[in-house]
Amino acid sequence: MSHETVYAIASGKGGVGKTTTTVNLGTALAEAGERVAIVDADLGMANLAGFVSLNPDSTTLYDVLAGDASIDDATYRLADNIVAVPSGTSLDEYAETSPEGLRDVVEELRSQFDYVFLDVGAGISHETVLPLGLADAVVLVSTPEPAAVHDTTKTIELTDRAGGEIAGLVLTRTRPDGDISHEEIAGRLETPLLGTIPEDPEARDSVYAGTPLVVFEPDGPAAVAYRRLAADLTGVDVSVSTDGGERDPDGSAAIDLEQDGDGAAVSSGGGPERDDDSREAAHDDVSSAITEAESDG
Repeated sequence: MSHETVYAIASGKGGVGKTTTTVNLGTALAEAGERVAIVDADLGMANLAGFVSLNPDSTTLYDVLAGDASIDDATYRLADNIVAVPSGTSLDEYAETSPEGLRDVVEELRSQFDYVFLDVGAGISHETVLPLGLADAVVLVSTPEPAAVHDTTKTIELTDRAGGEIAGLVLTRTRPDGDISHEEIAGRLETPLLGTIPEDPEARDSVYAGTPLVVFEPDGPAAVAYRRLAADLTGVDVSVSTDGGERDPDGSAAIDLEQDGDGAAVSSGGGPERDDDSREAAHDDVSSAITEAESDG
């Protein structure tokens, strides 16, 4: 089993599948019985906020980094073995945050969970560079497109400056008839090729359904690739072949959320459970968050 437990999922360019990769890697490991936390380290965009029903009074990573709340208060249960720590959506609250506090957040989550995935923002900024040095290893996400590959070189440089370690490259939306081999792309970046995620129409459908692809269409080519990637990356025995489990009558395979007596989904992260609805897990809203982050434009 890999000694690395905290991974930064990073890309030089937006819209390459970084958030989708974070969600599906975490879900695959959670289904294998590992305790997983995914953290919205993209403080400016809050890509994971759609996982939970946030109202104006909800506690988020913003509150933690501002020193106004504990990490337990900002941890929301998504399904069995997996929680999310979303960033906020208010620009005023964002202005009050101190990114340096992310170091303490990562260390606390490291002690509570088997694996922690940091969804890192694209581009060059202090809050983008910081997680690259806090993680045990950085997973680079890119499509085979030249512009995306070129921007990946910037992330490699930033990781080096932050004192981080590169785990390798994940290529998403790959096609068998590409002009250049995937190994050659990784070779040009001088980094190992961790895996490839083939173009799969079910990926976008899963986004709109608000369900991770490995649950929505577990036997599809992209879902199988994500499971294989999770196994190869961590050494965890992740079942690549699955029957997909039970499905809802409409054909979707919703996340199995805990429910209270009224049938409402409730969260129970690393901290104490709360009775108010500010920590309700709302997987139906994940589509809006990831669609905005991963749209082809």
